[in-house]
Parts: sequence; C-alpha cells; structure tokens
Amino acid sequence: MAKIALGTGREAFQADCIRALIVEFICTFLFVFAGVGAAMGSDKLGGDSLVSLFFIAMAHALVVAVMISAGFRISGGHLNPAVTIGLCVGGHITLFRSFLYWIDQCLASVAACALLYYLTGGLTTPVHTLASGVDYLQGVIMEIVLTFSLLFTVYTTIVDPKRGFIGGLGPLLTGLVVGANIMAGGAFSGASMNPARSFGPALVSGDWTDHWVYWVGPLIGGALAGFVCENFFVERSHAPLPTEEDTF
Repeated sequence: MAKIALGTGREAFQADCIRALIVEFICTFLFVFAGVGAAMGSDKLGGDSLVSLFFIAMAHALVVAVMISAGFRISGGHLNPAVTIGLCVGGHITLFRSFLYWIDQCLASVAACALLYYLTGGLTTPVHTLASGVDYLQGVIMEIVLTFSLLFTVYTTIVDPKRGFIGGLGPLLTGLVVGANIMAGGAFSGASMNPARSFGPALVSGDWTDHWVYWVGPLIGGALAGFVCENFFVERSHAPLPTEEDTF
C-alpha cells in the first residue's frame, strides 16, 4: 500500500521545487486563461447552448492536453488541486509540496481571470454553479465521478509504467476525457473537476454560489482515484518518496 509522504518545509527552498512552482503557475495560468476565455467568448457570441457546451468542452480538452505536455517534465503539469491530491495519495508528491501546488494553482487561476476581466472590458466571468433542479448531494456526487474519471485516466495513461503502446499519448487522452466529462456533466454541475479552475472566476466575480461543491467533490474524487489506482491497478516501479520517519 502506498504511503503518503509528508515532506518538509525545506522543499520550498529547493531549486527543483521553485522551478516546478514557476512552471505549474505558467501552465495553470494558460489553461485557465483559455478555458475561462472560451466560456466568456461563448457567452458574448451567444448562440445555441449545445454548440456553446461543445465549444467550451473542446477548448478545455485542447488546452489541458497541451499544458500537461508543456509542464510534465518539470512540474508534472497537474493544473489542478484534485490531480495533485490524487498523486499525493499515491505517493508521487509530498503533502507539503502538494499544498504549495494548491496555492500556486489558485493564484494562477485568479491572475488569469483578473487579466481576462481587464482585457474584455469587464465582462462577467462565468462561475461554476449547480443547474436548476440539481441539489448539493447530486452536484458533489457528479463532481466526484467526473474527477475520478479524470484521475483514473491520468494514472492509467501517464503514471502507470506498464501503460504500453499509449505511452506519450497520456496528455492528449487526459484532455479528451476532460472534454467528454464537460459534455456529460456541464449542464448539471458545470463539470469543474478542478477547484482552482472554479476558484479564480469565483474570486474575480465575487460570486461564491455553490462554490464549496467544487472543492469537496473534486478533492474526494481525486483522492479516491489515487488510492484505488495506486494500490490496486498500477504496478509500482518507482522508489516511494520518503515518508515521515525518513524526512524528520
């Protein structure tokens, strides 16, 4: 069974961690800029709601695939606190560094949304909220399932050392599942799957309606997928990160 590695505060001053945080900020910023920008553009142009949903889903699919690829070598290209916690539960990143990533990802999201607000002349930044008729429990479960799907894809196409012929296609496949999940859940919960993606628009717009759903659901889904995949599906070949007794 994989152990969660706690890590230490010294990590924050290590060169590899600083580089990773810089790259993670850039990749998350560009991801949110494209994703939220597509949603804002769709609102501005109007048109059929089904076409708009497809447009937004494809924009997210493409930018996720590219930004994971761009950041993978240095930061892992997480772009998402739910991905980070899923990998933390699997022992691939320390808990301390995970918190640094969370802060980094949320700051990048806020910066991207603030810039979009300025560049669009103050257009409303769309926030994730539950659709009419969808209650809190339904929204949380929807986000759990969608995020589990995302992390299951990350583990089986990127993390698993025995991923076989799909090696190298992991970022693209992950982007595709994000797009598919938005098409499936966008009309109900908004299909966030990403607390940072929801946090930036909420802060910039000042609209916190249902916001807690987009932390609870994705974090549960991500952690659950990380635990299940690492302990039951992935044959671990990497050396585990130091655990508490090794690092203190």
